[in-house]
Amino acid sequence: MANESRPCPCDIGDRFDYGGRGQEVQVEHIEAYVCKPASTDKAVIVIHDIFGWQLPNTRYMADMLAANGYIAICPDFFAGKEPWKPSDDWSKFDDWLKTRDARKINKEADAVLKYLKEQCGAKKLGVVGFCWGGVAVRHLMMTYPELKAGVSLYGLVKDSDDISNLLNPTFFIFAEKDDFIPLHQVTLLEQKLKKNCKVDYKVKIYPGQTHGFVHRKREDINPQDKPYIEEGRKDMINWLNKYV
Repeated sequence: MANESRPCPCDIGDRFDYGGRGQEVQVEHIEAYVCKPASTDKAVIVIHDIFGWQLPNTRYMADMLAANGYIAICPDFFAGKEPWKPSDDWSKFDDWLKTRDARKINKEADAVLKYLKEQCGAKKLGVVGFCWGGVAVRHLMMTYPELKAGVSLYGLVKDSDDISNLLNPTFFIFAEKDDFIPLHQVTLLEQKLKKNCKVDYKVKIYPGQTHGFVHRKREDINPQDKPYIEEGRKDMINWLNKYV
């Protein structure tokens, strides 16, 4: 279970020293980071974790998707509210989180989808998200039929959550040694999906990995983790390639 003195569903891991290859743009009431390949009508919305849309790690992932042929956009789904900082008072985290509900982002999603379609010529759309963003992905995949594929990476799961009403194929990535997402909750999620979900889905647990491993671990630090970090990233891209 999560340490009560640090009730955080996303540890900071490694903060990449990375500047990004895209640009920041204004999308109606929010800012966003966009990275575009030469020419494509495929786009992926990248949803940040609690540390916000400007975190270099998340931009690194957006650029990786762009390098694989997608317009990648990472909007500020906090809509101008401050992201969490590792130096903040963890005793206030729960109150902070209540003001940033990952299931109340439709206004931002509407703006981003309109921008992708009208300004970028996107016709095929997908979404990926990390931790807080993983929860947001689940919400969007039950709300927007135009999102043809979703990848939810270590989004916090509650026993009461039921996400069987997915509209399109969704891939769920979890870490075996995640301090914040007990494996019994992953098992329960899988049971609910197996019983009720009417679209393609996949739930995968990566051995020996901890929360945030796909975007928060530098693959060159622990050699034993590198294969799983690379596998998680490859699996994410392969899922998008299959359905978007």
